[in-house]
Amino acid sequence: MKTRRIYSLFMLVSVPFLLVSCFAAKEYEQPDIVDETYFRTDQISTDSTSIADVSWKEIFTDPQLVSYIDKGLNNNIDIRVALQQIIAAEAYFKQGKAGYFPTLGANASVTHQELAKNSQFGSFFNGSIDQYELTGNLSWEADIWGKIRSQKRAFQASYLQTTAAHQAVKTQLVANIAATYYQLLAVDEQIKITQETIANRQNSVETTKALKDAGNVTEVGVKQTEAQLYTAQAILLDLKNQQHLLENTIAILLGEEPHAIERGELKNQEITTSLKTGVPMQLLSNRPDVVAAEYQLRNAFELTNVARSSFYPSLTLTASGGLQSLDLGDLFNTNSLFANIIGGLTQPIFNGRKIKTQHEVAKAQQEQARLQFRKAFLTATKEVSDALFAYETASEKILVKEKEFNAYKQATNYSEELLNYGLANYLEVLTAKENSLNSELGLIDAKFNQLKATIDLYKAVGGGWK
Repeated sequence: MKTRRIYSLFMLVSVPFLLVSCFAAKEYEQPDIVDETYFRTDQISTDSTSIADVSWKEIFTDPQLVSYIDKGLNNNIDIRVALQQIIAAEAYFKQGKAGYFPTLGANASVTHQELAKNSQFGSFFNGSIDQYELTGNLSWEADIWGKIRSQKRAFQASYLQTTAAHQAVKTQLVANIAATYYQLLAVDEQIKITQETIANRQNSVETTKALKDAGNVTEVGVKQTEAQLYTAQAILLDLKNQQHLLENTIAILLGEEPHAIERGELKNQEITTSLKTGVPMQLLSNRPDVVAAEYQLRNAFELTNVARSSFYPSLTLTASGGLQSLDLGDLFNTNSLFANIIGGLTQPIFNGRKIKTQHEVAKAQQEQARLQFRKAFLTATKEVSDALFAYETASEKILVKEKEFNAYKQATNYSEELLNYGLANYLEVLTAKENSLNSELGLIDAKFNQLKATIDLYKAVGGGWK
């Protein structure tokens, strides 16, 4: 009889392992979302080398900028929030890995019952019962249909998604600090030029007044010269305001209160790293936001497996045992030992459509995640294409702006010389000076746009987090 019980128990424990061949969960396969035909660049790269593989410490050569990026990666609020999200996801991941193990609980209790003396047990126990109990409970569910494995993989995908999201925050932060820093240097240069222009126009006002006294120009010329001076002063006020705002922006990116920012000069800034984008498929591994989107899809896929497994029966094994006695002095006696073993097979039949609804919702969320993954990749290809075109345009524009500035500068010199000989009116001089200032400010903008396009391309291909 005892041998039969042992055999039955053995068979009960063996059933889950025999049913593993009936595993219901599907294996994840990466969806085919890449069509390199439409990766819009003038020259589609066939070289797997990518600027994304280069560390930001090698991309940026300004020591002050490098120190700011390093400080931002340590202190930025968004970075620290992302780290806490990783910690939370890691806790769930550890929980998922523990799903294969049985749960174990312990309980100690004292029960006192007052019984009716006229009842069946009241007369026997003299109206009351005291019971002392120490028990342990063990429960284990067999992973027949892969439910526990899918839950583990879902938690793992969620953890890896938060890790990739943290990398995406780092990429964005590096790009923001660098772009804001370069913009600040560009504004510094524009302020310097505008201040020089104001000094020159103050001298021009004095010169115009002297020419008016000599009868060479009219009061109109004096007022127009003064108006140009006021225009330059207004431009200077706007630039200084922008300078102040950019300093505050950098301070916030560094996780600090607003303060003045030490910096270099625009003329010393140069990014010499070769702008190689790699092949389109590399965006699936280099772009942290694309990686995070795929892990989100993996999570949704595994949760769909979990929902599907709910349609099938679940096999659980529950055991409990311990010490039980009506007398505290006899609690640790061998006669107080007891044990229970229960094997159960549960199959849902009617449950208000909850399981089917859960499965349909999981499938819909999986499709949403697949579409978000596709969208993330499309956005990445667009940003690469945009940044490449912007860089090429900015580089060409610098050459055009340099020619434009030189032409206006020569026109200003010629018009002033002609004015001195009485061969030109002062309006021509004023127009040439105004055009020269605008052209020089525009040249600085073009140089900044080239630097920013380089940063945008670096971020677009997934650089900055390594």
